[in-house]
Amino acid sequence: MKRTASAQWRGDLKAGSGTVSTASGVLANSPYSFRTRFEDGKGTNPEELLAAAHAGCFSMALSAQLAQAGLTAESIDTTCTIALEKEPDGFAITESHLDLTARVPGATPDAFDRAVQNAKTGCPVSKLYKTNITLTAKLL
Repeated sequence: MKRTASAQWRGDLKAGSGTVSTASGVLANSPYSFRTRFEDGKGTNPEELLAAAHAGCFSMALSAQLAQAGLTAESIDTTCTIALEKEPDGFAITESHLDLTARVPGATPDAFDRAVQNAKTGCPVSKLYKTNITLTAKLL
């Protein structure tokens, strides 16, 4: 299975701008620029898209882990925050933090924690990132 997205950029770094699109059409010529990445411009940026990918992948992986434990989530709400920081050799993504709130009827804290940790390490996007991945989880 392969998925495709594309980006187009025109101009220099600070004054230029671009668009990103996905083959599915969910994103179609969505704008991004220096301002949307480093300031408060209208549009998206690579880190926001990475955060969405990690939150979505982790949530699906948690659902699968819960199913293996005989549990079904009523709700899984995950927010991901990607940290982009300036380092001596340029910018780097230094952390992906997942903040989870889940409602899982019948789950014990131990079963929930086991499923959460397995999802954190097993989700394909977590495996892709070579950065510090942190997590807070709350079972309702």
